[in-house]
Amino acid sequence: MAGRFQEIFGAGIKPLIAMAHLGPLPGTPLYDETRGVQGIVADVARDLDVLLQFPFDAVMFCNEGDRPYSLHAGFEGVAVMARVAADLGPRDRPFGVDFLWDGRAALAVAVATGAAFIREVVTGAYESDMGVWAPDAGELLRYRRNLGAQQVAVFMNVTPEFASSMGTRTVGQLARSAAVSSLADAILVSGPMAGAAPDPAQVREAKEAVGELAPVLANTGAKAGNVASFLAVADGIIVGSDLKVDGGTWNPVDAERVKRFLEAAGRA
Repeated sequence: MAGRFQEIFGAGIKPLIAMAHLGPLPGTPLYDETRGVQGIVADVARDLDVLLQFPFDAVMFCNEGDRPYSLHAGFEGVAVMARVAADLGPRDRPFGVDFLWDGRAALAVAVATGAAFIREVVTGAYESDMGVWAPDAGELLRYRRNLGAQQVAVFMNVTPEFASSMGTRTVGQLARSAAVSSLADAILVSGPMAGAAPDPAQVREAKEAVGELAPVLANTGAKAGNVASFLAVADGIIVGSDLKVDGGTWNPVDAERVKRFLEAAGRA
């Protein structure tokens, strides 16, 4: 399980990655013109002031507020995401970028800001809330090569939220194919939407199928009540909603919920 993932987190680490969600970006339906871009920056800074007090191994910036999501990023969204990550990206630990749902946009922001990894849906074909969806791993990894950004790890989500796979391959087959054919630096297994946990059996299936080819992380729905069971199988956890006020994905981070989650994960 060497490679970019180990270079980022070290050997033998099951990283806990906390989400830093951006509010709706300019041009999206829920954007707040009154508070403007500075309001987005201020809200992320507020959340990071809490998160960075705790021993998370990394944080990841994501445009979670951009509902309804699009498969193609606008220049204005990429610009604001880059501003947030450049201004607020931590200096004492790695950070990542996720642009819903445009892998080239996420990679461009990562290169501009020094992010260590991106999270995207890169393989497969899906029917989704965004319509028919067929990402292109070959295009994205060639783009990474053309940018001279080989150091940026690509975490590939093989069970994306708000979508279902077209075809008959199992989660294990999808995961192994992504690791072998699409050169995933990590495999992510998600639930049906943000804040919803994946089936633990699917995480186990992906892990057994992939073996030592790539780490497998639980990507959504980790909570204080289930994180220990996920860590018994998965190679790491990405968490967002459970750290928020009332467990709401788009709410501010709640320090008491952060403490409870980390205690359950053995990071008191």
